[in-house]
Amino acid sequence: MLKIEGHDDAIIGPAMVWTEDGNLRDVLVYDAEKIREKLMKRDGMTAEEAREYIEFNIEGAYMGPHTAIVVWPNDEWDTE
Repeated sequence: MLKIEGHDDAIIGPAMVWTEDGNLRDVLVYDAEKIREKLMKRDGMTAEEAREYIEFNIEGAYMGPHTAIVVWPNDEWDTE
């Protein structure tokens, strides 16, 4: 399983996902809001800057079939 460097404290747990080649793989699941909080405190980012950083540099970084999953557990979705 691949880890997101420096964010072990944001790990929610493992998950199993199907890959394009039909194999089941173990991946780690991270809480994006915990990562955002850390970036804001550690690096002095605003909430918006931290979210953009996560979206571009973490969520947008495919590292193969063991790439970690990032979830936003308290994010509000437009349901209309």
